[in-house]
Amino acid sequence: MSLSRRSMVIGAALAASLPPLARAAGEQKVLRLQTRQIEVDGKAATRYGVVQASGAFGLSLNDGDELDVRLENALSEPSGLHWHGLTPPWRQDGVPYSSGPPIAPGQSADFKFPARPAGTRWMHSHFGLQEQDLLAAPLIVREAGALASGVQEVVILLQDFSWTSPLELFAGLRKPKPEMAMAGGGMNLSGGMMNMSKPDLNDIAYDAFLANDRTLADPQVIDVGKNAEVRLRIINGASSTNFMIDLGAIRATLVSVDGNPVAPLPVRQLPLGIAQRADVLVRVPADQAVPVLARGEGRTLQTGIILRPAGAAVTRIANEAKEAAPAVGLEQEMQLRAAEPLPARPVDRSVPVELTGTMAGYVWGMQVHGMGGAPVTVKRGERVELVMRNATMMAHPMHLHGHNFQVTEINGQRLEGAVRDSVLVTPMATVKVVFDADNPGLWAYHCHNLYHMEAGMFTTVVYEGFS
Repeated sequence: MSLSRRSMVIGAALAASLPPLARAAGEQKVLRLQTRQIEVDGKAATRYGVVQASGAFGLSLNDGDELDVRLENALSEPSGLHWHGLTPPWRQDGVPYSSGPPIAPGQSADFKFPARPAGTRWMHSHFGLQEQDLLAAPLIVREAGALASGVQEVVILLQDFSWTSPLELFAGLRKPKPEMAMAGGGMNLSGGMMNMSKPDLNDIAYDAFLANDRTLADPQVIDVGKNAEVRLRIINGASSTNFMIDLGAIRATLVSVDGNPVAPLPVRQLPLGIAQRADVLVRVPADQAVPVLARGEGRTLQTGIILRPAGAAVTRIANEAKEAAPAVGLEQEMQLRAAEPLPARPVDRSVPVELTGTMAGYVWGMQVHGMGGAPVTVKRGERVELVMRNATMMAHPMHLHGHNFQVTEINGQRLEGAVRDSVLVTPMATVKVVFDADNPGLWAYHCHNLYHMEAGMFTTVVYEGFS
């Protein structure tokens, strides 16, 4: 949903390897939204960032902490941050004109609530198209078990980058394209079916993919111990790109998705939809540097970081892989099992949500109970099921604010799947999730592809009788 139509240059913030925090109890953190410069393949780019007073990027807390933040807007535009994956009181969710007004230039706002649930979260602007210009940062709430383990942690924030302004990108997407009606366009607005022979993987041909602000022309190299175990916290902070993570031949185990623990799953490749996160334990060899790479689905363009044991040589890796990444699907999603599932109970309310749209004209939407623009209404205390059916030939990463849900069915196959806050619904697929209505308010519920959301794939979950 469009909240600003002016061109903006914005930036991302990130943490690469987050040391334990030493801070006084009850200390308020100051986060400032401000401009900064990054270098993309040898060229300078001015963007915005989320910066602490110390100059540190992002925010790291520990299990049991409060998020106690004064957010200062030093930009020339209204802005703010959404605390993605946390479950704050509704009024502190950071969605402008929904949970509260945006923060005006030169002004600040205070946020204070329990930082839960613990895990790999992130924060990003929900104002206009600011997220495309990288106004995002890691928000890590270290789990008690992770703190006790003493394992080194490395945070990787993945983003997509264009030299073209977000408004120009969006305007290009919305230009009439009648030819799209015959190739992967999905459901047209009158309900007629189009040719479904070819899914559309990417709306935008990005100029670069970034891992912690950098391309493989100058990747971040992180020193790790020989034969050390490292916990990777990987965040897909892209605006319009699903990634395939390539961990090479090293031993790797997926232990958490969207900050929520799963039964350990050995992995070599890892699909990561927009807004999703994955925690992976890897064992680094004693004498070999290990690249952690991410390719955009359907593309050879890639990015990544390097884990380097002492004395290991680092080999240059090209920005282009030899083969394009496959489409990000749901095969691995169907293997995931929640380590801490929601309590078993009957569903009180089942809500059909049809995901609609077309590349011709670039209009996207959500139909709740068959009605475009209608909210999902719930009562406090209910177990709610969302039945998401994708009637288009694009994947949609669907995110619900203020709650975590459990994946319970994919294309008719029941499962005790992962607990998440963002799930990918692939072309023509049906995905069911359940959540407990335990956080009253007016909550955003939308596709996390920024341009799909801007073009209309956005609704709300509304509690009956809340105030």
